[in-house]
Amino acid sequence: MLQKFKRMDMSIIFILLALMAFSLLSIYSVTAGRPKIGHYSERMAVYYVVGFAAFLSFSLISYKLLVRYALYIYLFGLMLLVLVLLFGNEYYGAKGWITLPGGLSLQPAELFKLFLTIFISFLLVRKRKNKLLFWRDVVPLGLVTLVPWALVMLQNDLGNALSYMVILAGLLWVGNIKYSHAFIALAIASAAIFGGIQAYIHYHDKAVKLIKEDLGKKHWIARFDPWLVPDLASRDVSWQTYNAKLAIGSGGIEGKGYMKGTTVQSERVPLAYADSIFVQIAEEYGFIGSSVLLLLYFILIHRMVLIAADCRDRAGPYLITGIIAMFVYQIFVNIGAFIGLMPLTGITLPFISYGGTSLVINMVSIGVVMSIRIHGQEEEEPFPLPESMEKGGRYGRLLRRLRDGFNRN
Repeated sequence: MLQKFKRMDMSIIFILLALMAFSLLSIYSVTAGRPKIGHYSERMAVYYVVGFAAFLSFSLISYKLLVRYALYIYLFGLMLLVLVLLFGNEYYGAKGWITLPGGLSLQPAELFKLFLTIFISFLLVRKRKNKLLFWRDVVPLGLVTLVPWALVMLQNDLGNALSYMVILAGLLWVGNIKYSHAFIALAIASAAIFGGIQAYIHYHDKAVKLIKEDLGKKHWIARFDPWLVPDLASRDVSWQTYNAKLAIGSGGIEGKGYMKGTTVQSERVPLAYADSIFVQIAEEYGFIGSSVLLLLYFILIHRMVLIAADCRDRAGPYLITGIIAMFVYQIFVNIGAFIGLMPLTGITLPFISYGGTSLVINMVSIGVVMSIRIHGQEEEEPFPLPESMEKGGRYGRLLRRLRDGFNRN
């Protein structure tokens, strides 16, 4: 046990502590003295205690157990996504939370990002570095991702649904996808995004009618209009992004000072303790504080890349790649939404935004990375299906076929 503690990357622990300080100070700044949310900084501190406990637990447990039982983990995650559709609570237009005892809530879509990473890594390990074939490998992996994507889209959670696609893309790239397939996929995705944006801008009225009436996604308009056609956006839907840009710009180089941000303190930016917390950082800590935060993220990701490079086991780098893709996506989309690069999607800023599910799953993810550093130097082991899967009836045969398909050269 002591040897495992000695092999931990202390720089990652330092970064987590620094991010915790950022989070608690920022949340306190915009919630102190407000009756309904004044206790959020204390609650976030409790979440961090739970998060560090989860981080240490997953650091000391071999990540190979997660990969071995990846099928169970994936199916459990799908079950949670179905349950939240049936019995979940709706907040801010998304039906994505399950109420737990003690007034706590769970967001399965956040959990599933790690579950998906584990399952795709399990399948890719069996390719033994061979090129991924389109019909035999890429299409099944796409279907594995498409099922949870569809379930999360039914929750009206566009942000988390898109994160699944980013994780898949990152893992396919390191999983040795053919360059021709990658180029074709990139070309199709780029054309679809560019064409969709141009169509929305030039045929705005028809696009709004289609989204509102035919698709029933009225809240999407409030996210796309301020981003793509700000001149046509109503004052109500552009209120958050307009004030966010104003606050970020007014922060200047050094910021206005702690708890002195006029925009965030006057509550003109909604959810300044959660999704919009970067606005508080930029206004009160300025460009310097924002840069320090981004530097901490950069160092964290850099350390993760080094751990992946040193790992002797094939599953480790796949897991780390999926986790890096998850973090980079969240950071880019969250910050990009408030500087005009991306639409608002409700994605949290990792380790900073208020929220128990998001924080704990991020800490667990870093715990998995630390486990790879501790256990990744051991001899590589095969990852057979659990014994019950190897023997069990038609269900077991289906899973064995999926596994064996990825075993073939």
